[in-house]
Amino acid sequence: MTNVDPLELAKFDEHAHHWWDPTSEFRPLHEINPLRLSWIESHVTLAGKRVLDVGCGGGILSEGMAQRGAKVTGIDLSAAALDVAKLHLLESGLSVDYRLESAEDHAEAHPGAYEVVTCMELLEHVPDPESIVAACAATLAPGGWAFFATINRTPKAYLHAILGAEYLLRLLPRGTHDFGKFIRPAELARWARSHGLEPVALKGLGYNPLTKTYRLIDETAVNYLLAARKAT
Repeated sequence: MTNVDPLELAKFDEHAHHWWDPTSEFRPLHEINPLRLSWIESHVTLAGKRVLDVGCGGGILSEGMAQRGAKVTGIDLSAAALDVAKLHLLESGLSVDYRLESAEDHAEAHPGAYEVVTCMELLEHVPDPESIVAACAATLAPGGWAFFATINRTPKAYLHAILGAEYLLRLLPRGTHDFGKFIRPAELARWARSHGLEPVALKGLGYNPLTKTYRLIDETAVNYLLAARKAT
């Protein structure tokens, strides 16, 4: 557990019981989940695929992919979040294999085991994000797909993701993000290529404060998603 920030982990542990409350600080995750799922499936059909969800938290994305027929394994280092994720399976009736495990340890034990790997809103919370990208790549079989979501390191991202989302609109608890840990798309793409993944598509995620809705956009100055594929 070297690639983890104890303060970041404590934040998620503290709010873990709110994961499945769509009116809580996790509301944005509930609202963007359909967009993320549709974007993933615009590249690869999830039904029947072996999928690894890195940093699965309380399981919002994991369950969404399981609903679409994927065989999902979710890993996280927050025991509290995983407890909530496992408990919610009793309500949803879905099947997800949740494990308290780091991406690096899982990659070492399961090289090439998955056809799809997702890593959403995690990279900006760890000390060594490239290590997570490397682990994601290592878990993929040849031809497999990796999907990342994070925040760009731009003045606009500071205004929107920190000042706007945390202080003005209060969409997220204050202190959720550290601007210095935000990642430029070029950096993420470079890490991906360094570990055998070829970037295929880049998409932004926008928020309209008037309609309080999210949508996929071409601009990537704030939140963005990157799809990459492992060579066959």
